[in-house]
Amino acid sequence: MPKKGFGKKGEKKLIKASRPARADWKEGVKKKQVGVSDMTLLTKITNEAINENLMKRWQNAEIYTYIGHVLISVNPFRDLGIYTDAVLASYRGKNLLEMPPHVFAIAESAYHHMSSYKENQCVIISGESGAGKTEAAKQIMQYIAAVSGGGQDSSIQEIKEMVLATNPLLESFGCAKTLRNNNSSRHGKYLEIQFNAQGQPVGAVITNYLLEKHRIVGQIDGERNFHVFYQLTKAAPPEYQEAYGLQGPESFLYTSRSNCLDVEGINDVTEYGETVKAMDIVGLQKHEQDEIFKMLAVILWLGNLLFVEDDSGNAVISDPDVANFIAYLLEVDSESLSKALTSRVMETQRGGRRGSVYEVPLNVTQATSVRDALSKAIYERLFEWIVSRINVSLQSRGGDQYVIGVLDIYGFEIFDDNSFEQLCINYVNEKLQQIFIELTLKAEQEEYVREQIQWTPIKFFNNKVVCDLIEEKRPPGIFAALNDACATAHADPGAADNSFVQRLGFLSSNAHFESRGSKFLIKHYAGDVLYNVEGMTDKNKDSLLKDLLNLATGSTNSFISQTLFPERIDPNSKKRPPTLGDKIKLSCNALVGKLMQCHPSYIRTIKPNDNRSSSEYNEKRVLHQVQYLGLCENIRVRRAGYAYRTTFEKFVERFYLLCPQTGYAGEYIWHGDSVSGALEILKHNNIPADEWQMGTSKVFIRHPETIFALENLRDKYWHNMATRIQRAWRAYVRYKHECARKIQRFWRQNKYNIGYLQAREYGHELLGHRKERRRFSLLSMRKFTGDYLDVRSGSGLATMIRNALQLKGGEEVVFSMRGSTLVPRAMRSSIPSPRTLVLTNQSLHILVTTKNGKMITMTDEKILNLNVISGVSTSTLRDDWVVLHVDSSPDGDTILSCIFKTELITHMAQQTSGRIRVDVQPQIQYKKKGGKSVTMKFVKNEKVPRDDVYKSHVVNVPSGEAASSASFPPCATKPRLTSTTSSRKPAAKKPAAARSAPRPAAAAASRPLPSVQNNARAPPPPPAAPAPPPTPSLPQFKAIYPFQSEEAGEIAFQKDDLLEIVEKDENGWWLARKDGKEGWVPSNYLEEYVAPKPTPAPPPPPARRAAPPPPPAPASTAAPTPQRSSGISPPSFSSGSSAPVAVMPGIAAPTANGVPPWKAQLEARKAAAAAGNGGTPPPAPRPASSTGGAPVPAARRAPPAPGPKPVVPAKPSTMGKPVIPARPGAAPSPAPRAPPRPTSTSPPSTAAASLADALRARRQQPQRNDSDDEW
Repeated sequence: MPKKGFGKKGEKKLIKASRPARADWKEGVKKKQVGVSDMTLLTKITNEAINENLMKRWQNAEIYTYIGHVLISVNPFRDLGIYTDAVLASYRGKNLLEMPPHVFAIAESAYHHMSSYKENQCVIISGESGAGKTEAAKQIMQYIAAVSGGGQDSSIQEIKEMVLATNPLLESFGCAKTLRNNNSSRHGKYLEIQFNAQGQPVGAVITNYLLEKHRIVGQIDGERNFHVFYQLTKAAPPEYQEAYGLQGPESFLYTSRSNCLDVEGINDVTEYGETVKAMDIVGLQKHEQDEIFKMLAVILWLGNLLFVEDDSGNAVISDPDVANFIAYLLEVDSESLSKALTSRVMETQRGGRRGSVYEVPLNVTQATSVRDALSKAIYERLFEWIVSRINVSLQSRGGDQYVIGVLDIYGFEIFDDNSFEQLCINYVNEKLQQIFIELTLKAEQEEYVREQIQWTPIKFFNNKVVCDLIEEKRPPGIFAALNDACATAHADPGAADNSFVQRLGFLSSNAHFESRGSKFLIKHYAGDVLYNVEGMTDKNKDSLLKDLLNLATGSTNSFISQTLFPERIDPNSKKRPPTLGDKIKLSCNALVGKLMQCHPSYIRTIKPNDNRSSSEYNEKRVLHQVQYLGLCENIRVRRAGYAYRTTFEKFVERFYLLCPQTGYAGEYIWHGDSVSGALEILKHNNIPADEWQMGTSKVFIRHPETIFALENLRDKYWHNMATRIQRAWRAYVRYKHECARKIQRFWRQNKYNIGYLQAREYGHELLGHRKERRRFSLLSMRKFTGDYLDVRSGSGLATMIRNALQLKGGEEVVFSMRGSTLVPRAMRSSIPSPRTLVLTNQSLHILVTTKNGKMITMTDEKILNLNVISGVSTSTLRDDWVVLHVDSSPDGDTILSCIFKTELITHMAQQTSGRIRVDVQPQIQYKKKGGKSVTMKFVKNEKVPRDDVYKSHVVNVPSGEAASSASFPPCATKPRLTSTTSSRKPAAKKPAAARSAPRPAAAAASRPLPSVQNNARAPPPPPAAPAPPPTPSLPQFKAIYPFQSEEAGEIAFQKDDLLEIVEKDENGWWLARKDGKEGWVPSNYLEEYVAPKPTPAPPPPPARRAAPPPPPAPASTAAPTPQRSSGISPPSFSSGSSAPVAVMPGIAAPTANGVPPWKAQLEARKAAAAAGNGGTPPPAPRPASSTGGAPVPAARRAPPAPGPKPVVPAKPSTMGKPVIPARPGAAPSPAPRAPPRPTSTSPPSTAAASLADALRARRQQPQRNDSDDEW
């Protein structure tokens, strides 16, 4: 429920609905719920009802369904796009009820339970082969790796990458195509991910179970060998092909016998690369990878080793070259290999003593069996070594406390011909089903009885009787009978099989067993399976002949003799080696022990059909799986039982915060027993009595919604405590912000100028107080803005300069200014010539402007790369000349004159990182064309009216400010007069027009504060100008084209109409308001409207003030009456000198000692301030620079050319464009393309025309050498 908004003082905030709401496209594409997501909510609990619900959801692409906390997964046989990063993130931190059923929800539940309750977890995935167990295990590991934290810790990230890399690596070596599954696991794998106390993975352990070795040497039609053989034969690099003799899979009998070389949906070449990449990630070195692929090549070539009968009927190798190449790969003697494969050494014993030793030749069948036994032994030991090597890389980095185990094991199998492998696989699945029964059905009911909980017993089938039939010793089961048969008739496999059939007769009394001659039937929980006895005893022995073991241990390759075959034969040992049945039973019981110590999560996978079809749902096939998985009984137990139980101590420890009697401010304060504490918590939170029961040692909660509600209250408690802390913190922050606002106000006024001011200070540091300064360079508002001609983005003259520049890629304008350069003349001295200076981040461009007839052109005359400028020289006086010393230039050094010389030097130093040397000398020595050295002298001459005069290498320049002069501080603001601080009447407010009118810069800068109160009466102010119209609150745009629309939610308008824009949308449609009506309009029919600024009223003339009476001091005299100049009369001021002060410097005659009057007055004022006589005298007015005539105004810059008009976008669909009323029907038709803008009838205004006007105005002025406007 959304929270209500409140304004100030708790009043309700009214939300206006005038703005049209955006349409939410997600509402229209939400998938409709089909069936029930939790089958405990089924109205009818039968196997048929479960099957129907699963079918409905599967056909709607919803493959996951819950039974409480058990996940049922039906293989879709296609990619549904439900494992993306976005889907993964949506399940993070959510409980089972917040999101739809998913394997990510099971992974999140296991990880949360481990982190919150500090218990080991395991995820048990069971089901038939091809039901999706391997894929579910991969997604669980993917989710845990994504949510388990670790941040930037390299070791934790490395563990995550290694855990994920084990999937493609072990799939290549342990999975194969079968008739039912293209990627069937032919081994069992239990992965235990180890976590530290913070829930971060620090290690992992993989346990391998029962690799199907027989698949290496033979497969039925339509199946394949392990994936890695096809990957290697199809994608082996050239060095492997040459060294190991590798060819295509059709060239080897072990890979081509089943006539299935390719599998739909599997790219062996691509997966070979993924396998090698996984090897690199888990830490397998290159030499180890070479040995692995070498062993695979040995196995492939062993399959091509064929035998024929000799004259005596014994087996001999048909192609000795193949045997020699295998011996070369194994690094053994070729004769020893042939002997081990075609003969067998027998030893007789008499009375416990060693007897004679015989070498018995083998026939073709026996030799083929020996060859296959060697191939299987090499691959099995290679696979086990890879797993152990992975475990070494995944070894815990320390601090592991909890584990999450993921069990991915082969599914239940029923074939036409079932042998010893199927017996072992189905036995393991029976044990997993027994765990499920023990933990979910039997153990739960037993716990209810033990805890004295009211409970209705549920009947179910317990498959422990089937497990005992296979594994028990007393009475002997099937494995025990196999071991006895192998021990009594070990020499002859046929006799051992007959002995095994006889011993099976003792099991005929078991209701789940039937003996049928050379076959026997076991009634498994998943169905009846008929097993073939032939070859079982030989497979159960799982022993390698001593001849083959001696052959392997005699190899010179240490990887074979020491790594794969490390054991040595003890001739005196009489201990019978363990059989394969013993190993399976031992490892399976160890697995059960691990799983029983963890909190389990279950995923039950179901296969919808045997054809791997994404559209076929075989109801009969699925119904059989529903029955043997016991889903119906699971639902009944779930509905009748309690979803959550824990001890009283853990319950109080977890939820003591929710009751004031047990917790206060996050502290545990309960002093009673845990039973009373749990009862207080339940009653305080108003949990209904039928939702919980108190056992003898545990508290039971019926529905998971209740425990989720308690968890939610616990989270809210911490949120409320955090709110209290935040309240106190906000009070502190509020005060801190109030203090910071004052700083921010000043910061906002100057933040855009800081960079310019810093550049100015840097320029002063470069000169180092060695050069006299211009008076105007001391002004506080002087900033180094750089691009004074606006070359970067300006129009008019700037466009002309840009077109003339020869800029390279990445070259940007930094500084631009008018100046001049010395131009050599034949047989005469050089003269200054006007130029345009443009500095970029790479070069200095000197542009010259020429006139050819009536055409004015601008040319990039000289380009100086900053890398060739070694230094810059300037004089110690206040002149504007700069000498650029250029390395190895045939034209010599470059001499420039620029008013903003310090700024030019500063930018050059910044662009070269301070590499350019700056020299300040009384005289400058530079090189002319041809390398001739010339000295430029600088002479101080007070007769020069302004700037400087160059003639014949001599620059005459007037005096400037002292080199040590500091820039003026910011101008002081006028103090505000208040009634409490002054008894005088407040001054009358100026009219609005007078206040808003800008003052001339010269007058504003030179107007002093009055030091003597003037008794003269001021003239009346001019009439007030009309107040400007109020500024609109919303941006206004003007229509440049008419727009007509009959669609609802849009408004029409005519050309030149003004519209207020309420909201701008990225799709090209804006929400506008016109005449009080709101609607959508195309954005490119509009242009921004800027209201014309009102013409400011002229400033009032300054009041005439009478001359103040002479002060008693003899040196003080009355100030002269100010004179009008250029229509503006400067205010009167007091002065310490009797001589009149000139308004324009350089025009009035200097005093007797040659010092200008304005400077004499400034020195007198500074001396008076230092002496501390009276208050600070007002500063003298700073007259504007003028040459005696009215200055020519600068040409106004032409407005920037408008950019190309955008095309009206297509009217968006309801997903992108919000609508005011809901628009019925189809998506709106696209808006028409806007007509072109009407062409202007005014004459073109080009940069050249503007420049010609400026030159024409310049020619009308009297020619002076010191003009600032010359080119």
